[in-house]
Amino acid sequence: MLLDPNHLSALAAILRHGSFEAAASELSVTPSAISQRIKALEDRVGVSLIQRGTPCTGTPAGLRIAQHAADIGLLEAQLARELALDRDTGPARVRIAVNADSLETWFIDAMAQVDGVLFDLVVDDQDHSAEWLRRGEVSAAVTVGGQAVTGCDAHALGTLRYLPTASPGFIREWFAEGLTATTLQRAPSLTFNRKDNLQKAWILEHTGHRITPRSHFLPSTQAFVNAAVAGIGWGMNPENLARPALDDGRLCVIAPDAPLDVPLSWQVGRILAPALAPLTRAVRDAAARHLIRA
Repeated sequence: MLLDPNHLSALAAILRHGSFEAAASELSVTPSAISQRIKALEDRVGVSLIQRGTPCTGTPAGLRIAQHAADIGLLEAQLARELALDRDTGPARVRIAVNADSLETWFIDAMAQVDGVLFDLVVDDQDHSAEWLRRGEVSAAVTVGGQAVTGCDAHALGTLRYLPTASPGFIREWFAEGLTATTLQRAPSLTFNRKDNLQKAWILEHTGHRITPRSHFLPSTQAFVNAAVAGIGWGMNPENLARPALDDGRLCVIAPDAPLDVPLSWQVGRILAPALAPLTRAVRDAAARHLIRA
């Protein structure tokens, strides 16, 4: 099925900005023209693509078609480079799923190495980022482990090491009797969001018990470290992010020699792999400098 590029650009602009008016401004047309393009596209595919609201969001079909349009843009940009075509189509846009800890600690270094790309990052837990690839809603993702999503190339990146950390005062208050299943059950922990299982996984590995500890929810990587320093709770922090606070004594490792190592992979759609080769090189280079080698 051939889809009109003008219709696709209208859909992508609405999903980027959340409104027909903002999309019209980006594309230098009227909001009425945007509405007409979306209606024509919805008539063409036979399903609704936009959930009208503030902001406007995409239906599952709308998100998939918008990603298709972005993928076409990447392939066209690659073709223009290979054929040395003299045309200014602007930077290509790439949508990537990445976990918050990677974004905070090393992924921006990879982004900085790539020219001619506009990044659209979806931040999700590393255990769930592969689902974005399976649904066809991103072109690439940082995922856990090395099992490739069907239709994707997988590149092992290395290990992101997490340390169980807390402030000295918190340790004295909550773990005076030692680090046991009982004290871990009782002590307040820190959890990034409802998908974050790092604390539970470490407790199971360290004690052999499946425990759901009392928990604060803090959906911010830096706030996670700050909360541990403030004595609000204990949590699994990336070693390279927690290192300054560990070195100056504001944080301590509550169980020496008991890290939790999470292997990361870079997965990219096979059809898009040649177009994204410069980004893949940058991701692997940044990972090699920041992660523990597998």
